[in-house]
Amino acid sequence: MGYQSTMIRLGIAILLVLLAACGDLVDADEARICRTTLPALNEAARLDIQQTRPGPFPFSLRIDYRAIRADGEMQARFVICRFSAERGARGQRDLTGMATEFGPMADASFFFLKRFYLDAPAAGAADPAPPTALAGLPEVPSWLAHGSQHLLVALPGAAIYVLLAAAYALIYGLVGRIVLVFGEFAALGSLAGIVGLGAVAGIGIETALAGVLVALVIGVASAALHGLALSRAALGRLARQPGQHVLIATVGAGIALSEYLRLTQGADMRWLPPLLNQPVPLMRAGTFVTTMTAVSAFAAMTGLAATLGLLAYLRASRYGRAWRAVSDDAGMAALCGVNERAVLDRALVIAAGLAGLAGIIVTALYGGMGFAGGFSLGLKALIAAILGGIGSVPGAALGGLAVAAFEAIWSATMPIEGRDLVIHAALVVVLVFRPGGLFGFADLSPRRV
Repeated sequence: MGYQSTMIRLGIAILLVLLAACGDLVDADEARICRTTLPALNEAARLDIQQTRPGPFPFSLRIDYRAIRADGEMQARFVICRFSAERGARGQRDLTGMATEFGPMADASFFFLKRFYLDAPAAGAADPAPPTALAGLPEVPSWLAHGSQHLLVALPGAAIYVLLAAAYALIYGLVGRIVLVFGEFAALGSLAGIVGLGAVAGIGIETALAGVLVALVIGVASAALHGLALSRAALGRLARQPGQHVLIATVGAGIALSEYLRLTQGADMRWLPPLLNQPVPLMRAGTFVTTMTAVSAFAAMTGLAATLGLLAYLRASRYGRAWRAVSDDAGMAALCGVNERAVLDRALVIAAGLAGLAGIIVTALYGGMGFAGGFSLGLKALIAAILGGIGSVPGAALGGLAVAAFEAIWSATMPIEGRDLVIHAALVVVLVFRPGGLFGFADLSPRRV
């Protein structure tokens, strides 16, 4: 019964994304800031948080709580915190005013509260409420609660790696060369999605679901269109050229795209407002609570669903048969009437769209992306694709899952500083002893896919 309750709670975390269409959720960071002020307003009292909900003013929230004195006296109170309309450099709003049941807080009192309590680490300002409630949660063994938490944290990262690794494999299967531009496509999709979200907010739409959908559509479409342009301008002309023309051209295209993003969007990071980041409790082991946010559930579900959709499309569609024919023998496919150029064009549109989707997921999870932020992301995904088998789309996707699983296990058990070093060393070992990847062919020479 406890495990059934856990699955129900996981479903609720995903459904929160749909519920967001009916109204804004309280931002978790803003709620934490507001809660942190409560000990200063209730000296020597134990606090019992009752409810947190949107406040009566724009960009405000209200917390209802009970202050319990040492002599047992209990008082029902509330506080309203108001935040600035503009977001700061990291996408967060600044606390600009407060009110209690006694009325608005005086400007002098508010200044001293912020200056000498909230903004002073030595003051010891702490959140009086845990992020989740323990009552009603299923009790599970400690290893299950901690293991589930690491798994839930790894799922969105797995979706990112799988999307980008599949994009690499989709093009490599056609041209037999690595195309080093998908990290930049991810940055392009991310920044385009942020611009689209800003446009939606500018016309007065603040609904979280609307913002996520607009960011996804604009980010994926922008990356896909640039992928088509790359195919028509360069890759389609160089696909069958001997040597490393494709590799050099796509490196140049990646540098040009990164510089294009710097000139149009600026050199500073662009931050996405926090969306759907309220943690949802799933289970507990003692005082440890396993949680998941709606945005991470949505990111994992979207990324993995897109990858499974790609695999099904390649397996069951007419285009999938054409893609496999060109991958196996482009000359014979042309004799059978398959248009190799059209197959490559569509593959680049799909692969660039997947990369743009990965960029949106990265920004939604971590809050921001810069013009050069796609390079390291693309490199890590390339490692995943090669480890899994870059000549095979399913193999590359499995490589992405393997890298995400390794990162989760390493982060849980070993110093995190050495994680990337081990991943890059594993790439060298695989290239030496099994160049086709762990899930591909032992030797790439007989067949690329």
